[in-house]
Amino acid sequence: MPCVTNMMILHTATSSLCDSSSKISNVNRFLPLSAFRATANMGVIWSRNASGKSSVSGFSSKVLGQVKGSEPIKHTSTYVHSQHAKEIVIEEEEVVVMSETDSSFESIPGVPNPLGVSKTENGINFSLFSKHATSVTLCLSLQDSGNDASPNDEMIELKLDPHVNKTGDIWHICVLELPLRTVVYGYKINGPQGFHEGHRFDNTVVLIDPYAKLIQGRKIFGDVKNKFSKFYGTYDFSSLPFDWGDNYTPPNIPEKDLVVYEMNVRAFTADKSSGVEENLRGSYLGIIEKIPHLLELGINAVELLPVFEFDEFEFQRRPNPRDHMINTWGYSTINFFAPMTRYASGGGGPIAACLEFKQMVKALHLAGIEVILDVVYNHTNEADDKYPYTTSFRGIDNKVYYMLDGNGELLNFSGCGNTLNCNHPVVMELILDSLRHWVTEYHVDGFRFDLASVLCRGTDGSPLDAPPLIRAIAKDGILSRSKIIAEPWDCGGLYLVGKFPNWDRWAEWNGIYRDDMRRFIKGDTGMKGAFATRIAGSADLYKVNQRKPYHGVNFVIAHDGFTLYDLVSYNHKHNDANGEGGNDGSNDNLSWNCGHEGETSDANIKSLRFRQMKNFHMALMVSQGVPMMLMGDEYGHTRYGNNNSYGHDTTLNHFQWGQLDARKNDCFRFFAEVIKFRQKYRVFRQEYFIGKREITWHEDNWNNYESRFIAFTLHDDDEGDIYLAFNAHDYFVQVPIPSPPLKRRWFRVVDTNLESPNDMVPEGVDGIGDTYNVAPYSSILLQAKP
Repeated sequence: MPCVTNMMILHTATSSLCDSSSKISNVNRFLPLSAFRATANMGVIWSRNASGKSSVSGFSSKVLGQVKGSEPIKHTSTYVHSQHAKEIVIEEEEVVVMSETDSSFESIPGVPNPLGVSKTENGINFSLFSKHATSVTLCLSLQDSGNDASPNDEMIELKLDPHVNKTGDIWHICVLELPLRTVVYGYKINGPQGFHEGHRFDNTVVLIDPYAKLIQGRKIFGDVKNKFSKFYGTYDFSSLPFDWGDNYTPPNIPEKDLVVYEMNVRAFTADKSSGVEENLRGSYLGIIEKIPHLLELGINAVELLPVFEFDEFEFQRRPNPRDHMINTWGYSTINFFAPMTRYASGGGGPIAACLEFKQMVKALHLAGIEVILDVVYNHTNEADDKYPYTTSFRGIDNKVYYMLDGNGELLNFSGCGNTLNCNHPVVMELILDSLRHWVTEYHVDGFRFDLASVLCRGTDGSPLDAPPLIRAIAKDGILSRSKIIAEPWDCGGLYLVGKFPNWDRWAEWNGIYRDDMRRFIKGDTGMKGAFATRIAGSADLYKVNQRKPYHGVNFVIAHDGFTLYDLVSYNHKHNDANGEGGNDGSNDNLSWNCGHEGETSDANIKSLRFRQMKNFHMALMVSQGVPMMLMGDEYGHTRYGNNNSYGHDTTLNHFQWGQLDARKNDCFRFFAEVIKFRQKYRVFRQEYFIGKREITWHEDNWNNYESRFIAFTLHDDDEGDIYLAFNAHDYFVQVPIPSPPLKRRWFRVVDTNLESPNDMVPEGVDGIGDTYNVAPYSSILLQAKP
């Protein structure tokens, strides 16, 4: 690198503090600063000193340039701690600088890999991909541990020289002597301004590094005082490695044995009724407090709604019909590597969030519960071109990170204004690196991919038969033991249930199962055959190549749509609280209110609703495949008919522990006992699709369109046969009971028409005759025992 001689570059802020011929006077112009924090009035001066290093004095929001020399160029930044600054006279062409100490920060060109921030022998390396950028500036600031991220005008800026700090499409710089934590950083990036060419560069915005492992910003969830806080990347290279324990091993539960509990971290313990300490409510540690509940329920996997960093106040950035709401579900990712900071206890910040997330995973694993993350790689928080929220990808390289049409405008297959360009090689590697990070750093057991059909689209949005990203996830060595579950549809109409590209590894949310179960149990005609197919494992969808029944994740209820209680209590959605005039949320819920819309004091209707809830739950738990239930359904949580409650950080979404206590001996007891019964008997958890040897259908009425009754026996020579019958008629059906196997007799385990505790008796009740009178809208389970 050629040497810099007789060169001085002077950048001034609002007023110049020094030049090459005068000493700094009037030190009172400098305000007291924490290390690395500066005011807008401080000048930035470049000079060549006797050692040949390029040095910089002062900090400001102005730019530090970099030039070529005969040796690696280093930035030297001098900062001021107090008003009693010390003058230093530099010989020859050097200028006067002020410093209380000899502390300084220098830089060398750095290396392109790995992307993000990494610790090297020389310092802290920063690396960022941007193909189309023409200038990149690294912005840095030190933080006091108790404060949120500083505003832009308190950040030092290091401008990267494309001839020195760029390799291919990767910009990089290594800053020497930076602290190993308490640094926040971001980038200002400029580039072509051609909107119709797909560019959205804006060098006034400090952007988050896509590879930032931690995010600094607002610390308390829903803190209105800091509603408009900025978000920055940060890092921690000083904490000791997390102690997973010498005898620690993940549960490694076979997929066929999973019972999944879909839940929201915050909503699980945010309510005062949780009994959790106030500073732990709504946090990762709050979940640890409630592991006994999960064990009592009997589930062995939690599927967490998004835990990647998101901005809960995103709806309130401008006046709009949703500006009264807070994003409590989190489907609006800011960064794919950082755990949600505000799920740390007591506003602990990003490092605490990292630690506490690991503590949560470890505690769940020690309890035998796996952790599956609901991940959102189909879009980001940056919205559309009409109301953009530029925080990262859009300003770094919009043309690479997002799908665009021929006019350079954003394509929208996500319903959220933008669509991540998932099968672009750079974006694909970002997603893979993110997934690997969550597996290696946080030990999560799997992922459910939101709107995963987006991941099956090419860079122009067209569907791909063999999407590179989907294949790469299936074949990746680090992800080889991870559960990978697709939500196999998107908002652009790409519906892939049963057809999702899978490489014999991908499981799917079985949306057809949900719809067929709802229709049969509420009493729709013509659904008997479909109900039988779904309960037997959906072979019509998944019996292809090497796929198994457990590649179908069965569910009746998920976070989207009605809760289970609302499914049997409302015919129509009631979304007025969302502020969109009822235009949001699904209009086709396949629900039945059992005779009255909403709350009622009618004992008969209430009894029928509870019976239907039990029918749905039992059908789910005796079906082949992986069952998934929603948090709160175990006690009958209601959202009062709101089927799109994403924006309510209230009792509408919060788990109501008082209601759980009130229903502990009926609703919860039934749900828990049925789950445990499934887990006890392998007949419900077959490795392969069942056939005539494994099941007998007691039917001669398949072609009767009006028939809403079905009965069948699951065979197991060792553990005993299981007889099941479902009656969706509004009248009793007296059904003949087949003879039990030799030296066994039938015991009634479940009759959903009976009151608790007789509705579910795990050890069974003897005395079953040749027939059984199955009540309207009810189901039974008999077990053959010695």
